[in-house]
Amino acid sequence: MVVKQIQTHLTQLLSEFEEQVTLRPNTIFVVGCSTSEVIGQKIGTAGALEIAEAIFEPLQKFAEKHQLYLAFQGCEHINRAITMEASTAERFGYDPVAVVPVRTAGGSMSAYAYTQFTHPVIVEAIQAQAGIDIGQTLIGMHLKAVAVPVRTSVKMIGEAVVTIATTRPKLIGGERAVYK
Repeated sequence: MVVKQIQTHLTQLLSEFEEQVTLRPNTIFVVGCSTSEVIGQKIGTAGALEIAEAIFEPLQKFAEKHQLYLAFQGCEHINRAITMEASTAERFGYDPVAVVPVRTAGGSMSAYAYTQFTHPVIVEAIQAQAGIDIGQTLIGMHLKAVAVPVRTSVKMIGEAVVTIATTRPKLIGGERAVYK
């Protein structure tokens, strides 16, 4: 598996995603990623910072293009806490917690993001408007209440199953309700 191939597949997936959904600027895009799964190993067993670096770049370009705030989910060893910029946490009212993600407790993706952010903080939980799950890391807990998976032609990033989702408002009111 080549780093360039990972970046090509991720870029294609993100392109197909943006064709199907309307991304609101100044919202959070959550990323869950097992670099172990990307290289064909069991989640949490073979974290790879070089894979995290390869994945971070296309995500950063995507976020800049759509004016999104990136948030990276850590592994279960830090209770899937989120790495983000301090300014993002402050903007959305998220309180930082005391932990620093590392490859073996937090995961390579979250640890790499921590080194790339200007003023990184970790928060316990968020409610993002959209996100990507690379390697079945279970980002659902960090998405708004009604997650909607978006199908693309890209099913794998490296050896990892990938799912990308947006969210929508809850439909309430019953059979007489009218929706746009």
